[in-house]
Amino acid sequence: MSQNGYTLNPITSITTGVPTDFAFTVIGPDGRPVTGYEVEHDKKLHFIVVSRDLTTFQHLHPDLAPDGTWSVRLTVPKAGAYRAFADFTPTGGQQLTLGADLQAAGDYRPEPLPHVSRTSAVDDYTVNLAGDLVAGRSSKLTLTVNKNGEPVTDLEPYLGAYGHLVALRAGDLAYLHVHPEDSEQAGPEITFYAEAPSRGDYRLFLDFKHEGKVRTASFTATATLSDGHAPSATHDHSH
Repeated sequence: MSQNGYTLNPITSITTGVPTDFAFTVIGPDGRPVTGYEVEHDKKLHFIVVSRDLTTFQHLHPDLAPDGTWSVRLTVPKAGAYRAFADFTPTGGQQLTLGADLQAAGDYRPEPLPHVSRTSAVDDYTVNLAGDLVAGRSSKLTLTVNKNGEPVTDLEPYLGAYGHLVALRAGDLAYLHVHPEDSEQAGPEITFYAEAPSRGDYRLFLDFKHEGKVRTASFTATATLSDGHAPSATHDHSH
C-alpha cells in the first residue's frame, strides 16, 4: 500500500453490481494528495481492479481533479474481496505500483483459479501464449491474436503499444513488471518481457484493441525454476 512515502488512499466504498463513482487519492511524502504525474503508456495513472480469486479484471483510466482526487466509474460483478492497483510515476519521481484492498458486501464465493492454459477465447478472438515464466529472471512472452481463425494484422494502438499486459501472482496478488517490445507490426504477435519473482501460478491479462474496442484475454501460467523444473503440489507437500 505504501512505498517511497507514497500511499494509495481509497475514499469511497464499492457495491456489488452497482456503478459507483469511485474516488481515491495518492498521498505523497508531504502528507498531501499528489497532483503532478508523468504520462506513462499514454496515461498519467493506470487503475486496475481484480477480484482476489483473479477471475475478474478491469483496467480503468480515472480522471484527475486539480486537488489530486482521482475518480472513475467502477462496477464490480460480485461480492467479496478485491485488490486495486494504481500504477503511476509522480512528477520527477520513480514509477510506483501501489495496492489497496476493497470489499464489496455480500455472500463471497471465491472461484478456483482457472486451469493453466495457453489459449484464451474472448468474443470472436483467440489469443495464444508462447513462452514461459521463469522465476527470478525476465521472460519473453509472445501473444498471437486471431479472429475467427485468421491472424489479426490490423491491431490498433492501445496505451502506446499494440497491447497491454498485466501479470499478477496467485495468492498474494503481487504485481509484476511487464514491458512491451517495441514493434511496428500491428499483429498478430505482441511480445512482452515479464519478471516473475518466484515459482508458482500467475494470472496474465492482455488488453488489446481491434475494430475500435478493447478486449481482455486472460491466462493462468506457472513459473518454473530456472532449470525448467515446475514443482508439483505433491512434491511441495513432502517438505
